[in-house]
Amino acid sequence: MSKRILFIVGSFSEGSFNRQLAKKAEEIIGDRAHVSYLDYERVPLFNQDLEMPVHPEVAHAREEIQEADAIWIFSPVYNYAIPGVVKNLLDWLSRALDLSNPTGPSVLQDKVVTVSSVANGVSSEEVFKDYRSLLPFIRMNLVDQLTGVPINPEAWETGILEVSEEKLAELSNQANALLSACDN
Repeated sequence: MSKRILFIVGSFSEGSFNRQLAKKAEEIIGDRAHVSYLDYERVPLFNQDLEMPVHPEVAHAREEIQEADAIWIFSPVYNYAIPGVVKNLLDWLSRALDLSNPTGPSVLQDKVVTVSSVANGVSSEEVFKDYRSLLPFIRMNLVDQLTGVPINPEAWETGILEVSEEKLAELSNQANALLSACDN
């Protein structure tokens, strides 16, 4: 199990539907890779005044990213867009490691990444459009086999996301594509 996949969940709620989807993806990956979850709740709002010295929470996130072979983002759709917490994290991590060279490499440079999304009432395609333009722009290698999962209506009462066999198969194919991209 030499591959390391870092999961970034775009909701801080412990019972979030995207966290539940991440757990299903973790089960699908099984022993083919080590999966860990990035804890980034304490990363401050991006502010250039906080870049030097490197904020400890940003430094921790950078270390986790550096150790990962790939990143898998599980993203809700907030107002047809990327959740602010994820965008803020990516803004921090996309900054050059050497601030004297703003176009220099960041910790995200050439990292393999993919995205899945659980969305309510709107298609995940709305947020996928944003990720498809943002991730290559910040010089990440997007595995563009994205999985969108609708919220089953009873989940609002039970708190349990039900994922269809079809969507589980898509998630499995996405996991296979991500793991394969780690080898290239």
